[in-house]
This record gives sequence, C-alpha cells and structure tokens, in this order.
Amino acid sequence: MTIKEKTIKIFENRFGPVALAVMLLCTISLLSRITLMLSSAGQVDWSIFNLIKIFLIGFLYDLAAASFAVIPIVIYLWLFPSKWYKGQISKTLLVSYFFIVIFSLIFNAVSEWFFWEEFSVRYNFIAVDYLVYTTEVIGNIRQSYPINTIMVILLLCTGAFVYLLRKVILISTEREMKWKKRSKYALLILCIPVMVYFGVSHKWKNHSTNQYDNELAGNGMYDFGFAFWHNQLDYDTFYRTLSVKKDSQIMQSLLSDTTDTQKFGDYTTRKINNGLPENKMNVVLISVESLSAEFLGAFGNTQHLTPQLDSLANHGLLFKNLYASGTRTVRGLEALSLCLPPTPGQSIVKRPDNKNLFTLGSVFRSKGYSSRFIYGGYGYFDNMNEFFSNNGYQVTDRTALQNTDIHYSNIWGVADEDLFTLSLRKLDEDYKNKKPFFAQIMTVSNHRPYTYPEGRIDIPSHTSREGAVKYTDYAIGKFIREARLKPWFSNTLFIIVADHCASSAGKVELPVDKYHIPMIIYSPGHINPGKFEKLTAQIDIGPTILGYLGFDYTSKFFGQDVFHLKKGNERAFISTYQSLGYIKGGKLIILDPNKKAATLKPDFNTGSAVSIPADAALIDETIANYQMAAYLYQKGLYGFSK
Repeated sequence: MTIKEKTIKIFENRFGPVALAVMLLCTISLLSRITLMLSSAGQVDWSIFNLIKIFLIGFLYDLAAASFAVIPIVIYLWLFPSKWYKGQISKTLLVSYFFIVIFSLIFNAVSEWFFWEEFSVRYNFIAVDYLVYTTEVIGNIRQSYPINTIMVILLLCTGAFVYLLRKVILISTEREMKWKKRSKYALLILCIPVMVYFGVSHKWKNHSTNQYDNELAGNGMYDFGFAFWHNQLDYDTFYRTLSVKKDSQIMQSLLSDTTDTQKFGDYTTRKINNGLPENKMNVVLISVESLSAEFLGAFGNTQHLTPQLDSLANHGLLFKNLYASGTRTVRGLEALSLCLPPTPGQSIVKRPDNKNLFTLGSVFRSKGYSSRFIYGGYGYFDNMNEFFSNNGYQVTDRTALQNTDIHYSNIWGVADEDLFTLSLRKLDEDYKNKKPFFAQIMTVSNHRPYTYPEGRIDIPSHTSREGAVKYTDYAIGKFIREARLKPWFSNTLFIIVADHCASSAGKVELPVDKYHIPMIIYSPGHINPGKFEKLTAQIDIGPTILGYLGFDYTSKFFGQDVFHLKKGNERAFISTYQSLGYIKGGKLIILDPNKKAATLKPDFNTGSAVSIPADAALIDETIANYQMAAYLYQKGLYGFSK
C-alpha cells in the first residue's frame, strides 16, 4: 500500500476529520514558526542543533495544542448516529466546522505575527490580560491596521482552502462505524489532552539562553492557554523562599541602610524622621506611556524627538540610571503608587482585595493634600478607577471632559494636550480651595495606533512611534509653559517619568536595557540643574519625593529615598509577570517559577547577560524583597492607617 493510499485510508475512517484538523494545525503552526523565525533572523541562533530543538519541541507543543483543539469534533464524531452521519446536514456541519477551523488557524497566525511584531514573544499574560478590555483592544486593532481588508483576504483564503479540501473533509461520511468502536476511539483520543494537561510542562520550551529561540519553540495557542490558567502565581508555591523571620531581618537591614533615623515596627514598617521642616510644595507626577530612555537626546538620541524634555532635563535634575519595575502600564502605576516590588502574576492594581493599601497618595492625603489621579482614557481600563479611588486618590478620567474640550481622541483616550488642559483645571481648583495638591497624571498618546492632532509636530499622525513620542513631548512642553503662568507654579515640583519602555524584547530573559527609563525633576528655584547617576528603582520615586519635602511619616514602602541612600546600596527591580529580577552591585539575580535563582553579569548597554558564580547573599536579598512583598499583600499587612 502506497503512502497516498495509507493517507486516504486514515481520512476515510470515522475519525479522519480529527487527523485532518491536527494536520492543519501543525502545518500552519510550522509555517508560522518559520515566518517568525525569519522575521527575527538576526536574533536567532542558527546552529543545526538549536534549530532541531526549536522544531522538535515546537512540534510537541503543536500536538499538545491540537489535542485540546479537536475535542469538539471528537465528541461530535462519537455521538452523532451513523445513519445521520452520511446525510446532508452532517456534511454541511463538517464543512462549516473546517471553515471555522481553517479561518481560526489563519487568523491566529496573522494575529501572532502582529503580537510578535509588538512584543517579540508568543501569546502570554499580556494577551490574556487584554481579553478583559475588548473595546479598547479591538478599537486599537481597527485604528492601527486595515482590519476590514485583512478580514476579507482571510475569508477568501479560507474559502479557497475549504474548497480544495472538500473531498478529504467529506470522505469519512462514506464509512460507518458502530457505537462501541466509536466509543473506544473517542475515549482514547480524549485521554490525550488529559495526559497533556498533567504531563506536558510549559518549561520544556526554555531550552536555550536565547529568549527568541525559546519563544519560537513554543506554540501561541498552547502558551495562551497556559497563561490563561496561570495568571496568578503564588510566590511560596513557585519561587525560592526563606523563613518570614529571615525575610524580615534582611529587609529591616536593607531599609535601615540610609542616613535617615528610622525605628522599625513589624516587617517593613518604620518611622521616617527627616529632621527637616516639612515643605508642603505641590507635586505633579507625570507618568508617560512607553517612554524609553533611548528616545531622549539627553541619552544620546539624535532624532530630535524630545526637544521639550531635553530642555527640561537641562534645567532640572535628570536621573540617568533609573529602571522600570515591569513592561506594562499597570506595573508602572503599581511601582509609583505602592512603591512595592512587582509580585509575580497579575499586577496588584488589577487584583481583588486591593483596597486601603499603603500608597503615595494616601501619605499625601494624610498631610492635608488633595491627592489626584488624572487619566486621559476611561478609567475602568486596567481597573484604574477602582484601584486609585480606593487607595487615597480622587480619580478624574476622560468622562470629565466635554466634547468641545477634546481636540482629538482615539480608542485609548484623548490627546495628551487635552489631558493636560483637564489637569490644569483640576489643579487650579485645588489652589483656589487653598489645598496643596499631589497629582499623578497618566498620558496615553505614545501608544499604537500612534495618532494625535495634526499640525503640532513635523511628523504626520499615524505614521510611527517616533511621531507619538514627539507629540507627547510637545504636549508636555505646552503643559509646562501654561503652568508657568499659574500662581502655584513657583511652589510646585514636577516629576516626569516613564511607566515602562517601548519594548521589552531581548535575547536574554530580562534584558536590562529594555527597562531603562528617564526621569526629570523640574522646579526652578528649588531644584538645581544636574544629573543623578546612582542606580534607582522605580519604586524609589515616591519615598524620594517625600524625603525631598522633608515629610516625617510612618512608612511601609520598600522604596527608599535615594538622595539619602548610602553609597553602594543602590538596587533596582525589573520583571516580567513570572521572572523577577534584582540589580545590585553590577549583578543581576533572576528568580523563576521553578524555584531557581540565577546570578548574571548584565551588560547595561546591550542588555545581554552571562552567568557567573552564584552570589548567595544577593540571592537572599532578592528572595527577601519579593517574598516579603507578596507576603504582606496576601496577609493584608500592607494597609494604610493614619
């Protein structure tokens, strides 16, 4: 019997459609893997042995994904009676099923291409996270890509494929199979996804030190399912641990290592005594969407994208060595408000039981400030309204704007200039009411689809991220110029900082250069121009502001006042939703969910890193920070009380 005859015999079987569905999924997954590999050719290890591992491991995950994908058709082929299976209704259902399957596979492949283009990874926690906000995500896709044209092409391709495969799809309807035999086949096939669920590890794809190779060895559908089921990671279950007593001892030792006088209570709770008169300046903290340090001329960029920020950097204090906690806006908001290391899994901003926490806003409010969070989009996105309104902030979002106040908007929110106009209005209200104010303002314009009002800058809207960066820079410059005319300007501290970088992709697990962000503290007459070169964590920003203002307060923050931190004890935190990094003394410690800890020597310019002998003391510091952060949140011990 020839191979062709054997293949036809497989498809003639009652469960032939299952084999066809598996073949289609594996074939399209293979083509997708090859396409993604070629698109990242410069980042891939092209050695023969590595390519063999990528394709063999990838094929395993393709089969694993297929075992789940075919469950509906297996149940249909099992339960549908033989006398009806030959009929026209059954044939129509089979053709319809394969139309849906083929369209879904092609659509998924195209979607993976765009996801890879944006994040350089397979589907992960980000993809699952965005499912919750379908309005914004679908709107973003429609505004960023010619989605109608793409859909028409996909439908036509699907129709062509179904037509070519029509005989193979329907050939199984010509054979009968009795109930008993169908049951044996069906139960045997349905056992496979059960075995996959319990027997296949998501870690198998991590066969290389090159993250691109690891991602290519995965399967987007399988990775999506894994991320969906594991979007919360219990620290003690998945990571290396110490005793809570040891954690507490390490943390108190680390947090007391400043020039401040501090008296500890439980865990990280301590009394901050600055020994200075309190200076109740107004504070405006601008969190800028996706502003990598590499965009600024102050960090060597020659494209002249940020003339306003570069001018502010020359007249203010520029932080040269600041690192973001994560790769998402919610991680930046978490770091700036909670001043807490990123806990694995979902950001605390989006978790349940996240009310009445110890936040920067609650500290300012306890000092008599009006504490605000102002956002240009709808605050239900990423749970911002819920989180900030229950943690010491008064929330204002785009619903506070009339249509006449909006020059431009896209699916994410109003143009940044309109956001800043709204902010000025709210700050004027506070000044009129004789209230010092703290305002945390979150921009949105530097985000795909990169659209903004025309005529503001020399780069047309909807052309590139560079245009969006330059427009946001324009809007910040306009805001500062208008603020200078306000009576409260001379007593206001402006802090401009990124929430995260524009890209987090790299060959290594945590490429440090992809977390490097800028910060400028600007306040003429108060802040002398200069550059702050010490390593700084994003979680240090809040305590540093409070320290500059001379505030005495009881703190639970893990962040520290970097102006008073003793030399040599600077550190920073970087993370994905599952890999937890700790930078100190030129070394990078990474904790992974398999209870492993790696010690690396990172290159801060290229992001690459090489393994070095384990640093036990630094590993313990890393564990103490992350485990204690998770412990305090889970036990309800990170709350605010006056």
